Amino acid sequence: MFTSACTVAGGQHSHYLSSYCVGNLCSHRRNFPIMISSISKIRSHSFTVNRNSVAAAAAVSSSSSTRNTNNSINDGSSSFTWDDVFQISESRHVSSDLGGFFQKINLCNRGWDRRADFIPFVIEDQIVGYIHNGFLNHLSKFKDVFTCIKDNTYGSQSGHVTLQSALKTPEYRTEALENVVKCLGEEVIPGIRNEVLTYQNNGPLFPVTSSYGQRTYFSLERAAAPYFGIKAYGVHMNGYVERDGQKYLWIGKRSETKPTYPGMLDHLVAGGLPHGISCGENLVKECEEEAGIPNSISSRAIPVGAVSYMDIDGYRFKRDVLFCYDLKLPESFIPSNQDGEVGSFKLLPITLVADAIRSTQFFKANCNLVIIDFLFRHGYIKPEYLGYLKLLQSLRSGDCS
Repeated sequence: MFTSACTVAGGQHSHYLSSYCVGNLCSHRRNFPIMISSISKIRSHSFTVNRNSVAAAAAVSSSSSTRNTNNSINDGSSSFTWDDVFQISESRHVSSDLGGFFQKINLCNRGWDRRADFIPFVIEDQIVGYIHNGFLNHLSKFKDVFTCIKDNTYGSQSGHVTLQSALKTPEYRTEALENVVKCLGEEVIPGIRNEVLTYQNNGPLFPVTSSYGQRTYFSLERAAAPYFGIKAYGVHMNGYVERDGQKYLWIGKRSETKPTYPGMLDHLVAGGLPHGISCGENLVKECEEEAGIPNSISSRAIPVGAVSYMDIDGYRFKRDVLFCYDLKLPESFIPSNQDGEVGSFKLLPITLVADAIRSTQFFKANCNLVIIDFLFRHGYIKPEYLGYLKLLQSLRSGDCS
């Protein structure tokens, strides 16, 4: 547990902290005054997270909580080709069968039975995340950054985790957490970047907040977000074309060299929402980078809502909200990737895309939710289909706030 990290001997005093790491754990140096308060030693108790009532909980079965050895959803490389995708149409799936869609939603909502393994992460009396008991063992090295408080104010008899009171500003908190993440390194947090991060830049930093649009308490490296259980937001856009009364979706196949989900199918445009940029601004930026869509076209994208999910895998607690957009594209437009993250694009009939989601693992997992939402809104999933309302509710199984 975290007992050793929750005890700091001595009274209040001031000193210059040369590193947030204990001893010589890493070489990063940060010099500014830090006030360290003594706190009481706490005892280890069992902990139960307050469970949000989710209308679609019945659609998320405990059987979907199997651990993924890659510490992510479908994070391994894929070996299928576009020819494999086009062959799906021969399977003749019954369009009213929603079972395959439920399976994909379950894949993004695993491990709900393990929520009690996580402790609230609290900043200024607001829960901003949840941290696994096991991950706290790694954080116990950073006594000048983290504090455990023994109370049950936030629904936990084991208390909660917070930051040392000396870290009063977003800038100081961001700097402290940056150093912690770098000290832990790739072995503990796979996928961390090496860029120089600041509270002001956008880069890979995600805002840490209690809910969307509320105060940002600090910013955190995006790869570390699920290890601290913070809410992460993104923008996902379905780009479609209408021909002879039929709809077609532009689908991207991710580069085989991407560190996450290489070679899998993806939306035309999608990206995380970093600190300091609006959804609309971020979408325009992503449209240019990922598909070469000029502002004159991307500015016509229509915001159509959001989907959400909660996925627990090992020490990771993903609490993601994806803002959804639709963009009707000219028939003459051909996407062209600009940042090297997409290998190729294909324009597919929406019915083929639906069958691919139902019957394969070709799509990056969270993209399934956004496309299923598109199928609802464009009339491909009808109220007459068994499970219609339950499926609709399950698209927002996470805390959509």
